[in-house]
Amino acid sequence: MSFTDILIKQVELSGRKVDILLRDKLIAEISPHIECENARIICGKNKAVLPPFYNMHNHAAMTLLRSYADDMELFTWLSKHIWPIEAKMTPEDIYWGTRLACLEMIKSGTVFFNDMYWHQLEAVKAADEMGMRACVGLMYLEGENGEMLEYNERNNAMVMAAYPGFSELITLTLAPHAIYTVGEKRLRSIAAMSAEKNLKVHIHVAETAQEVADCKKAHNGMTPVEYLDSVGLVNERMVAAHCVHMSDYDLDLMARNKAVIAHMPCSNMKLNSGSFRWKAAHDAGCIVTIGTDGCASNNNLSMIEEMKFAALAAKREADSPTAAPAEQVFRAATVNGAQAFNFNAGVVAAGKAADLMLVNLNDTRLTGNNLIADMVYSADSSCIDSVICNGRVLMQNGSVADEDVIVTEVRKCIRRLVE
Repeated sequence: MSFTDILIKQVELSGRKVDILLRDKLIAEISPHIECENARIICGKNKAVLPPFYNMHNHAAMTLLRSYADDMELFTWLSKHIWPIEAKMTPEDIYWGTRLACLEMIKSGTVFFNDMYWHQLEAVKAADEMGMRACVGLMYLEGENGEMLEYNERNNAMVMAAYPGFSELITLTLAPHAIYTVGEKRLRSIAAMSAEKNLKVHIHVAETAQEVADCKKAHNGMTPVEYLDSVGLVNERMVAAHCVHMSDYDLDLMARNKAVIAHMPCSNMKLNSGSFRWKAAHDAGCIVTIGTDGCASNNNLSMIEEMKFAALAAKREADSPTAAPAEQVFRAATVNGAQAFNFNAGVVAAGKAADLMLVNLNDTRLTGNNLIADMVYSADSSCIDSVICNGRVLMQNGSVADEDVIVTEVRKCIRRLVE
């Protein structure tokens, strides 16, 4: 892949008109006027430039299960419907489902997703072809006998063997599903491996009241966060998905150890899992980021929609209109996620990675008095004009390559699965 210099002309950045030069995958210069021979020119007229979104928790290929088995209790939904149909999915299904997820995320301004699913090599292939950053998880799920599921072990081994050849945009996490599907011995082993190899650990945490009650019963009154801390997992390498049922002590423990929370308000509300304590988490000093979860429990991958729900849910939960102000929520969806994975990105500034999105200021939803507030409270995906990841244009003027092909192939996969 060759990376040509890109010059974005006269785009709005923080209320002023600038030119932005992208070179060698970085933002090389931001100035009122830049000349650059042979650069690819992108017209910034009536557009503003912003950092794009970093989706911190996803099951990307679940685009194949959008609107399948809706309106159910979590454990019934998983055990009776989702897990059985997932068992029928082929590597080809995962490839096309992930490509559709990438397409949907790009069109809504996202350049990175933190994935937890199987047939990971197909997800890697899809993300690489679409030009996105992605973190794929080495999945850990145990059967009733406490042994790893065979296909998990097989897929993990294939990923580790192929990892040296991955693109610079693809990284790995250790991804134990949850404390109720992975036992203590393996969690301790994962903690040791995380420390040894400096790998992030991506895990569902405190998603339901039942999970918390079962954990306390099984582990001498410890909450899931306390239990995970006891096995060595609550630290700066942990990305904890959901964290809906958290005590003050849990939040303090997460903050002190610099663990990252991935908040999914739409999924939490749809599954009626509970209300995340956004204000309390921020007051405690927690690192809060935003994700979408998978399409089976959301049912889309729009970080724009997720921001609005995050802001509104936080105000309702705290009974305060000042909870989760727009700037705070926008940071959670952008720079907080980038920093959590140590990307030199998330901010539009010289020297940062060339991850950008251009939004259409002529869109009716972006005519307000504050662009960030408009993005959080009124925007939708139609406001996104162009998306650039690591210096590569993934979408321009609302168009992404091969959209029709992706949708056609996904429909074939879905028909076969549901029949």
